[in-house]
Order: sequence, then structure tokens, then C-alpha cells
Amino acid sequence: MHVIRINVKNVSYIILAILSINIRQSHTGHGESMLNYAISSNSTPALGNKKDEFLFALCEAGTLCSELSMECLTCILNQNCVYGSLYTANCTVKSQVDCVGKTNFVKTYICRYCYQTEITEHDCHQKNSCSSVSSPQQYYRTNCTVNSNILCLGRRKFLKNLPCSWTGGYKWSTALILSITLGGFGADRFYLGHWQEGIGKLFSFGGLGVWTLIDVMLISMRYLGPADGSLYI
Repeated sequence: MHVIRINVKNVSYIILAILSINIRQSHTGHGESMLNYAISSNSTPALGNKKDEFLFALCEAGTLCSELSMECLTCILNQNCVYGSLYTANCTVKSQVDCVGKTNFVKTYICRYCYQTEITEHDCHQKNSCSSVSSPQQYYRTNCTVNSNILCLGRRKFLKNLPCSWTGGYKWSTALILSITLGGFGADRFYLGHWQEGIGKLFSFGGLGVWTLIDVMLISMRYLGPADGSLYI
């Protein structure tokens, strides 16, 4: 029988060699991963802060400087102006904006705060959570933003109370025609969203004609409207 003698010293050398190889591979992989991360991070240029991103999206490059929206300009307004009077303001294009033409020019404006602009000069977020046909008329508070070409004092975004006057797309003429022709079957009530009354008219044959006649009169006077509280179009 042959006896295999193992030299403990040689075995220890072998184990140390294997460990050193694994350590070098792990450090090499970590270095490569860090290098790849650095390359991927530098491959895309930084967009800057949120304000710069907003200006980049709003102020399109190649536009005439004088036609840029007010968010792209810095204008010096007279804070002590007389309300309703015409004034001129010196405007300068912001440094982050790329446009065509002179970057310094004069703009004319009316002395007023942004919340005092006309309805056609600002855009408001419409809401349909109120009744347009209630009495007295309901109002709701919403966010409004001045149009980009309007120069005014104060904040360009503000809150405003608006009368509830939204529409759900129901046509008065359609409702009236349905009431005259198919009102006995409740078609007008179904169209306007009054389902319970529509079922009642359907099974009562329009209240033997009396209910049909009443609904024709109510719709013709616009007293009977959509069930969602909106206005006719």
C-alpha cells in the first residue's frame, strides 16, 4: 500500500495563492464597476436645477427675443405706477435662454396686478364639482395663470372666485326635440340623466300625456336641465 504524504507547508502555500487570486479578481471587478458608473454618469450632461429645466422647456431656442413669454424675461416694473395707465418696462432675456435678436428691449404694459387682468388674459382651472343651475348662483375658488404675453405686477399665478357655469355637453335643442317626440317614453329624462323620472314616464306612458306636456314646457323654458347640475350648450 502506498501512503500519500501531504506537506502541510505546501498546502498552506496553495491556499494562500488561491485566496490572493480571488481578492485581486474582486478588487478588479469593483474597480471596473466604479469606472462604468463614472462613465455612465458623465455620458449624460446635467440638466441643472428645476428652474433651468423649466426655462429650457418653456423658452424654445431660436425664438425672437422680443416674442418670448414673460417667464423667460426679467422686466423692471414701476411699483408706484397709477392704476390703468400705460407704462414701459426695460426687459432683459434671462441668461439661460437662447433666442434670436436683441436681448434688451422695451415692453409696454398696463399698471395693474395680475389678478386684476381681464378674463381673456388669464387661464383658470375649471371645476365641475358645483351646480350651475342653483339659486343663488354658486362660486368656486380655483387657480389661475396669466397668459404668457401679459406683463403685470405681482404673482402670475393666483386664486380667484369664479361663478359655477360649466357644461357637460348636453344640448338644449336635443333635449327639447326628444321631449316633443319621445317624451312619452321618458327619452328626454333619460338623455338629461334623470333616470328614475325617465323610468316613471316610461311605465306611465308619460303620465298619460300630462307629464310629457309639463316636461316640454319645463325644457323649453330651460327650467329643467341636466341632472349633473351643468348648463346646456
